[in-house]
Amino acid sequence: MNINQAFTILQKSGGVRAARIITEKYKKMSFFRVIHYAHKLRRGMPVAKIIHSKWFYGLEFYTNKHTLDPRPDTETLVSAVINDCRETKERKILDMGTGTGCIICALCKNINGLSGIAIDKSRPALHIAKRNIKQLSLRDKIKAIHADFGTFKSTEKFDIIVSNPPYIKYGDTRVNRGAQHDPKIALYAKNDGLYAYEQIAKNAPNLLKQDGKIYLEIGIGMANQVIKIFNYFGWKFERTEKDLAGLNRVLVFML
Repeated sequence: MNINQAFTILQKSGGVRAARIITEKYKKMSFFRVIHYAHKLRRGMPVAKIIHSKWFYGLEFYTNKHTLDPRPDTETLVSAVINDCRETKERKILDMGTGTGCIICALCKNINGLSGIAIDKSRPALHIAKRNIKQLSLRDKIKAIHADFGTFKSTEKFDIIVSNPPYIKYGDTRVNRGAQHDPKIALYAKNDGLYAYEQIAKNAPNLLKQDGKIYLEIGIGMANQVIKIFNYFGWKFERTEKDLAGLNRVLVFML
């Protein structure tokens, strides 16, 4: 099948943008492969899940059904950390719930002297993170470990902790169709979406250096609730960072 025929079929199923991305990724496709992709698009599957690729902070990451696709909103978290780390020096970072590894990889690529540990309780997701770490030539800087952010322990302490934890409450009808193809473990949390923050707020003081900071992505309208949780566990709220839409997207705390 020629590229124009493939484009036409894919466009009817998922729109111009989806058709363009897929046909640019795969220059040659059989009729059956095109029909297969068209079916996925009609089911609302994101293009990243189809081509197993998503760009994030100028870097390309492999993604699949076991990982949350990197999202533009999360770049707000990366930018917040980079802006606080202009000075070149040795720093240690912990990424709690790493998924594809996009956050810690982007940070280690953009901050001189940064290295650390990425943890995730999903073994399939951790496998993807390791793949991306290797692909981006970061194996000398990042170690990926199977662990849960509520119980993870470390003999060393970190200058920076980052996390984009699951924060959607079960039954939330605002979840878009594309997110239905992401793993539920990376999206949903108990206690109205606050469970992961409770676990992090309780455990992270054992992991962070006294002058360190923790950076958290949050959902829409969650700032006050998350701040209250962290204050309860002795954290000091520093600031909020807004995403490109002007929404509170990242919270920064210190001990």
